[in-house]
Amino acid sequence: MTDMTANEALSPTRATLSDLTQVFGRIGILSFGGPAAQIGLMHRELVDERSWLSEEEYLNALSFCMLLPGPEAMQLATYAGWKLRGVPGGLIAGLLFVLPGAAIVLALALGYAYLGALPAVDALMLGVKATVVVIVIEALLKVAKRALGDRVGWVIAGLAFAAIFALNLPFPLIIAAAAAWGAIRANSEPGLAPPPAAQARLSDTVRTIGIWLVIWLGPLLALWLGGATFLTDLGLFFSKLAVVTFGGAYAVLAYMTQEVVNTFGWLTTEEMMAGLGLAETTPGPLILVTEFVGLLAGFKEAGLGLAVAAAIVTLWMTFAPCFLWIFAGAPYIEWIASRPRLTGALRAITAAVVGVILNLSIWFGLHVFFTDVSTVSAGPLTLALPDPGTLDWRAVLLAIGAGILLLRFKYSVITVLAVAATAGLVLGLAFPA
Repeated sequence: MTDMTANEALSPTRATLSDLTQVFGRIGILSFGGPAAQIGLMHRELVDERSWLSEEEYLNALSFCMLLPGPEAMQLATYAGWKLRGVPGGLIAGLLFVLPGAAIVLALALGYAYLGALPAVDALMLGVKATVVVIVIEALLKVAKRALGDRVGWVIAGLAFAAIFALNLPFPLIIAAAAAWGAIRANSEPGLAPPPAAQARLSDTVRTIGIWLVIWLGPLLALWLGGATFLTDLGLFFSKLAVVTFGGAYAVLAYMTQEVVNTFGWLTTEEMMAGLGLAETTPGPLILVTEFVGLLAGFKEAGLGLAVAAAIVTLWMTFAPCFLWIFAGAPYIEWIASRPRLTGALRAITAAVVGVILNLSIWFGLHVFFTDVSTVSAGPLTLALPDPGTLDWRAVLLAIGAGILLLRFKYSVITVLAVAATAGLVLGLAFPA
């Protein structure tokens, strides 16, 4: 192999499967900090240092992935692999983006399943849960800054918040309504250029969709036919979740928590927040919190064996559709990126996500800061009201400290979680509830 300078990195034709494995293996291990940090890391690796993708290709792919349900950073990695080396490259890039974090979450979730009832672990998780509240507020501020650029965006966000906080409407319905409004409004905007013609053959697209639908849902059918009722219910729920996870993991957490805690009774609110805190400390997409949910639900149902099986089913149902979206849609990226209706729907969805994350912030805060939170209904309204006498001053103090470190001094999430967990351990053991 000839010598190359730093600026003469591999071109797409020279990027071998071995090259992809090395680069995306490193990306998968280093992909801490959420989608913004992960997207920045991939830009540096793929555009700046190696020129495997042009700036235009990268941005078009990112816009496309933001239109999709699921983790956009993982899908962007899958697209980059596909662009360079077809389906094998896409599989390598996508899997290596997810598997390191999935292995760590598996170990952490098993540790929590066995040790979660210990006083020291509860004290540690007190700091983690207090930090999660601040992390969600930070996500709210970031999304709001990007999404609420005009009065319409504020109205959509306000209506979405009222719909999920006070009316308890389903998250998929809120997203669908916002998307429909955004598409209709975008279609009426003047001066939009017509989209270019798609280059992919329809027959190839249909075949790809068919293959990946079988890969995605075939195991679920096998579980159902085999009478594995618990795993089938788990798989059905997370396959549905995979279709409605627009706007990132934070946007869907409220919906997922509502179903997991209230409808199925698989986890408690405290366990859900512990899972989110653990997922924040690992590389890979934050939606890996679904693996924690599946594993802990399986552990409660029948111990270690079912816990591991449930984790595998959850991962499969969460991430297999991501490959379907990319392999079927990647040939159409230039066409989709120019569609006014789709971009209008995305803008409206992003605005609605602000309201959904605001609801999540309040919901998490209530359950972290108060021991007793009740639900009060009045006609169509359903409100969560805390008992003021059950305020946990320790959690409030830890959240304030985490907020100062994260929002004021811009420490990394992992550093803040470590500091808060240590402080929670001290407070929890010195001042038990």
